[in-house]
Amino acid sequence: MEQIQRIICGNVNCYLISNGNYAILVDTGREKHRQKVLDACRPYQVRLLVLTHGHMDHAQNAAFLSRELNCPVAMHRADLDLLKDNMSQALSADTILGRIVLSASIKSFQLSNGIPAFTPAVFLSEGDSLERYGFPVNVVGLPGHTNGSIGLDISETDLIVGDALMNMVYPTVSMLYHDRGTMLESARKIEAFGDRNIHFGHGKSVKNRKWAS
Repeated sequence: MEQIQRIICGNVNCYLISNGNYAILVDTGREKHRQKVLDACRPYQVRLLVLTHGHMDHAQNAAFLSRELNCPVAMHRADLDLLKDNMSQALSADTILGRIVLSASIKSFQLSNGIPAFTPAVFLSEGDSLERYGFPVNVVGLPGHTNGSIGLDISETDLIVGDALMNMVYPTVSMLYHDRGTMLESARKIEAFGDRNIHFGHGKSVKNRKWAS
């Protein structure tokens, strides 16, 4: 039975999906949290590092952790541009809180040292299986927050959604989006999975529910 461990890195979550001695790491946090994530991974042989999308707060430690854990990095090809420039896919927000989060995010992107260079070894897309790495996990395409946002459906009981949804103050569709219409389509797609535990890139996990009107 797969276990899901949430690693809290400031306001960002990383996750370890483990099964005995083996694990998959999902997202990496910011540079200042890299030792915490590495320490959480040490009890396991990490077979794959999956990025839900290419924003700095999720991908900044990918090069470091891939090297330290000797595991490949996987992501969606449509977010490759973000690894060099987190502003390459413009973000918008509708709500007051969303605009506050957007302003803070843009400032963070601008002040950061960026994402240290790495080359993804695996490109994932809708319907791909991670069975080859020893896990009953399927990739779910969840674009909208970014073009290449993905989620992971784990054992048909849990769904890691990255930033397709957020729970920063309350559970909701992503407060920030590159394409609002596509984001809402992805939220409805998550709804359709029915009984799942939803694990966010930001905030505590909740049960699946209706996300988009």
